[in-house]
Amino acid sequence: MQSLLMKIMISSFLLVGWSLPAWALDGDAQRGEAAAAVCSACHQADGSGQNIPDGESWPRLAGMNADYLYKQVKDFQAGTRVNASMQPFAQMLTDQQLRDVAVYYSQLPVTPAAGGETASEEDLAWGEKLATRGDWERYIVPCSSCHGPGNQGAGQHFPGIAGQHAGYLAQQLRAWQNGDRDNDPQHLMAAIAERMNERDIQAVSAWLAQQPAN
Repeated sequence: MQSLLMKIMISSFLLVGWSLPAWALDGDAQRGEAAAAVCSACHQADGSGQNIPDGESWPRLAGMNADYLYKQVKDFQAGTRVNASMQPFAQMLTDQQLRDVAVYYSQLPVTPAAGGETASEEDLAWGEKLATRGDWERYIVPCSSCHGPGNQGAGQHFPGIAGQHAGYLAQQLRAWQNGDRDNDPQHLMAAIAERMNERDIQAVSAWLAQQPAN
C-alpha cells in the first residue's frame, strides 16, 4: 500500500510539474562567456567540471538546462543551498550576469563524464535498476520518474543526471541523505536518498556517469 501511495504521489507531482511552462530565461551567451571566468577554475572553460576521486567533484555545466543552473546559483546566493567553495563565487554575480552565464553554459556542447570506470558489471546492473526501475520494496523511486526519460532532465527543478560525473552524483546523494542539501520541491530527494545505502549510491552514480547526455 505504501509503495502504491508513493507511486501516486510522485506521478501526481510530475504531472503538475511537467505541465508548467518552461521559464524563458533572459540571458545573453556572449556576455555570459565573459562573466563565466569566475566559474572556470572549478567548472573549466568548457564547462566540463571535474571528477576528483576521494575529493570534492564539480559538476559538468555544459549542456545543462539554463533554468536549472540559474535556480541553483540563486539558491546558493540565498543560502538555501550551501557549499563553502561555491558560496563566495555565487555572490560575485549580479542577477543579469547569472542569467547570461546560465544561458552560455546551456549552449556549450556536452562533455564526457568521468567516474565509475572500475565498477563491476554486477554493480552497474544494480545501478541501472535503481535509475530506471527503482527498488519499490524499499520505496526507492527510479531516478527517471523525476529526471525524465533517459534521465536527461525535466525543467528547472530536475537536472539531467545522465552523463554527469559519478563523483559529483555520489557527493550530492550523500548531501541529500545527511540533510546537508534540501532545496528541491517537496523534499523528494531527501526522502529517496535516506533509503539508499553506500552500495546503492556508488552503483547508480557509476551507471549514470556512463550514460549519454543530450
